[in-house]
Amino acid sequence: MVDISKSRFHIGVLQIGIIVCVLATAFIHLYLALQPDEDLRTWFILNSIGYLVLLVALFLPPLMPYRRIVDYVLIVYTAVTIVMWFLIGLPSEPIGYVTKAIEAVLIILLVLDTRIGRKHSARYQ
Repeated sequence: MVDISKSRFHIGVLQIGIIVCVLATAFIHLYLALQPDEDLRTWFILNSIGYLVLLVALFLPPLMPYRRIVDYVLIVYTAVTIVMWFLIGLPSEPIGYVTKAIEAVLIILLVLDTRIGRKHSARYQ
């Protein structure tokens, strides 16, 4: 059984940054999916949904005991998104560079969040 007092989570500046980055990249991918004649429409929609689902999982109270795992999954998901942009995307589009910059910041924020979470969880043990 998980002790609720240990699984409570404070939303601070770092977490707000994560939320903003995830929402920004999710909505940019959704915007791109809605463009006429978009060949990657399905992938953009799935990517957007994936970001939103992981964001909810990151802050959903019943999943707080698994927060570190969700952090890692979101880091990997974001990294795969960046790699796939280089492989099948259009690296010449300016919106792609903006999105990848947001995703790079997201990875940095998630790594910081994971490290801070690890320090706080060590205090409880």
